[in-house]
Amino acid sequence: MLDRGLLPDFKPETLRELDRINLPATDAKSKPRDLRDLLWCSIDHSDTHSIDQLTCAEALPNNEVKIYVAISDVDALVKLGSAIDMHARHNTCSIYTSVEMYPMLHRKLSSDFTSLSQAKDRLAMVVEMIFDSRGYLKSSQVYTALVKNRAKLNYNSISAWLEGKEPLPEVAARVMGLDANLRLQDGIAAKLSSLRHERGALDYEIPLAHPVFEDDKVKELASVPTNRARDIVTDFMIAANQAVAFFLIEHNYPSFRRVVKTPARWDRINALAALRGWKLPQEPSSESLNKFLQNQKTTHPNAFASLSYAISKLLGAGEYSIELPNVSYSGNFCLAMKDYTHSTAPNRRFPDLITQRLLKASLSGNPSPYGIPELEALAGHCTKMEDAVKKVERQVAKSVAAMHLHTRIGEHFEAIVTGASQKGTWVQIRHPHVEGKLMDAGTDLDVGERVTVKLISTNVDKGFIDFQLIA
Repeated sequence: MLDRGLLPDFKPETLRELDRINLPATDAKSKPRDLRDLLWCSIDHSDTHSIDQLTCAEALPNNEVKIYVAISDVDALVKLGSAIDMHARHNTCSIYTSVEMYPMLHRKLSSDFTSLSQAKDRLAMVVEMIFDSRGYLKSSQVYTALVKNRAKLNYNSISAWLEGKEPLPEVAARVMGLDANLRLQDGIAAKLSSLRHERGALDYEIPLAHPVFEDDKVKELASVPTNRARDIVTDFMIAANQAVAFFLIEHNYPSFRRVVKTPARWDRINALAALRGWKLPQEPSSESLNKFLQNQKTTHPNAFASLSYAISKLLGAGEYSIELPNVSYSGNFCLAMKDYTHSTAPNRRFPDLITQRLLKASLSGNPSPYGIPELEALAGHCTKMEDAVKKVERQVAKSVAAMHLHTRIGEHFEAIVTGASQKGTWVQIRHPHVEGKLMDAGTDLDVGERVTVKLISTNVDKGFIDFQLIA
């Protein structure tokens, strides 16, 4: 982290500020609505203590559904320009390594005072959306509110219940009506997902390997599958982020966005599709690419995760940008959306805190708390630091993987090429999903090619995993 310009520790002035912070009963200036009686719940990882958002659904006449997304009001306690704010501004996001998490905001805030924890009264920004029977957005609004999380739920147990594999977790069963509310959320989320993919949003599956430790040793690298509960959260957050973008446009405020404007290597994506008997247009089209991905997911499910990862590499990295009112932009290629902003995780992403402050300014009729030149500078800084964070996370993940694989040197693996440049060639093996460098590979291979490799060496300290091409 230090080598990449990140701050692993909080400075003394930041800690002194934390000591002076106490929870406010309410924010009288914003006149929040009292929505504590709604059936709010959070769905996240089982070990999560920092809760950024809550969700709730309400059935309306004509098969319409009202969705509420509550987002932690971090700005109520983290003041612009404070030492706490400046630490968050420097790192720009929380760093999640395989063995340790470094929060953007101190745990006193992110895991307590600004977390939408179970049974706690908390201030929030609420995005309220009404969808018709097909899942089309009819209207939306944004406002401040007082909320209370009725049940802290986790992805795996709720997904298993939705699929009929396990009973409803007791923490949810104790809340009258929450089971029906979760079913309603699941139903409208499926419609939102289906519509988004019809419009061209990419339906890919990025393989993740989660280390399972036993006595300080890596027992296994377990795959992290998608599931229905994760889909609820994903679909609602995408909808809320789009509604927030609409709100800022409507109120003539700038917005802070992360976008993949056009694919970095559409020519190679086209070639990969052709190798699989599929023709893509010469010009980038998210709708055409998504049809190809959906076909591959159906016809070659076992290889889909690896193909998805290769294509994600070819799409290129996203970047933060500022979008001004009354100016036309290309939008987010991966989501097939023109208007989309980050707003739903202000405890762990600084761009979301920026958006929250822009929302509050628009609600109160005040000028933007950030000037346009400052926002543009912040966009560049956030892009740079988020890239640094990803490199730190990736290096630690590779060290963990090297620790796990050191007993398997000499074994052969099926793999896919995930990187090819003058700096070298990289491959990802399928079981487990681990990436390493292909030594002495030459320049004939390109991203997306399938190969057989042999593991020849590992270095835990440096996070090196080296393979040799077999076929």
